[in-house]
Amino acid sequence: MTVPPVDRAALVATRRDLHQHPELGFEERRTGALVAERLQQLGYTVRTGVGKTGVLAQRDGAPKGASRCVLVRADMDALPVEEANEVPYRSRQPGRMHACGHDGHVAIGLEVARRLHAADLPGSLKLAFQPAEEISYGAEAMIRDGVLERPKVDAAFGLHLWNDLPTGTIGIMPGAVMASVDEFEIAIVGRGGHAAAPHQTIDPVLVAAHVVTGLQSLVSRRRNPFEEAVVSVTQLNAGHAFNVIPGRAELRGTVRTFGGKFFEQAPQLVEETALGIAAAFGATAEVRYRRLTAPLVNDQRMTALMRGVAQDIVGQERVIDGIRTMGGEDMSFFLAKVPGTFASPPWVDFAF
Repeated sequence: MTVPPVDRAALVATRRDLHQHPELGFEERRTGALVAERLQQLGYTVRTGVGKTGVLAQRDGAPKGASRCVLVRADMDALPVEEANEVPYRSRQPGRMHACGHDGHVAIGLEVARRLHAADLPGSLKLAFQPAEEISYGAEAMIRDGVLERPKVDAAFGLHLWNDLPTGTIGIMPGAVMASVDEFEIAIVGRGGHAAAPHQTIDPVLVAAHVVTGLQSLVSRRRNPFEEAVVSVTQLNAGHAFNVIPGRAELRGTVRTFGGKFFEQAPQLVEETALGIAAAFGATAEVRYRRLTAPLVNDQRMTALMRGVAQDIVGQERVIDGIRTMGGEDMSFFLAKVPGTFASPPWVDFAF
């Protein structure tokens, strides 16, 4: 299969344009319009509004034997982050930034589309430009809208730019490489009063402090030490005055695992910990626990295939094993439906 060389100038220009115009999940209208226009110009059959603001492009190659369909996925959304970088192409949208490399993913996806359109493909190719990865809803939305059907997708591939890898390397390995993402919210309800008379209150701030300690102990005392897991309380809000004990405190946080028994037990453990500690102090607790994504698991055979291609590009010694993170990715929903793999090239190659 012969493909044209990379158009590096166009790749960088596209990435910088997208970086200046970041859009949050399910708001990627400018990005989606740019993607759709470029793909239509290349000659792809394009659907817009897939999974709300996603774009799906397809081309069918010459039928040669058993026809198969491959999906290439790139996510498009930005983060609600104020950019501090002093660069000519910095974000023009206050409070929004492509801080996770999705502008690079889209630029790469469009360059892949350009190169593969000129190739003699023996089957079908789909390119899914996905919305709302940062809020973990975009992949499911595209799947509900039939991105894996008509024709049925046989394998799915994607990548995530990675800061920690040296230039010229590619990280790829089989198995679980990115963690599940769970979110919990806990409200501690006590009885407020004056800070000078704490005995007349049920202090939810004190209870919340013990709940934080209890949740952190789940990893050290309730988890098999051979299973990876993280429990982090990231928000704690209570009260409005320095001399008033409030009646309510609220906590929010996340649980990350690579599956296993702790993954299965985590919702129950978080709830039991919060309810039990609150009850011991005479307070009550309300717990809301949500699973956002499952662990992202690379298929053994598809990973071997992608590793072979990566070795042809950068050399065997520059394909790195063991790249895993407790961060999550909703590409996991695609890989739970069809075999595929998710790789990590270095971000620095595309950051200029």
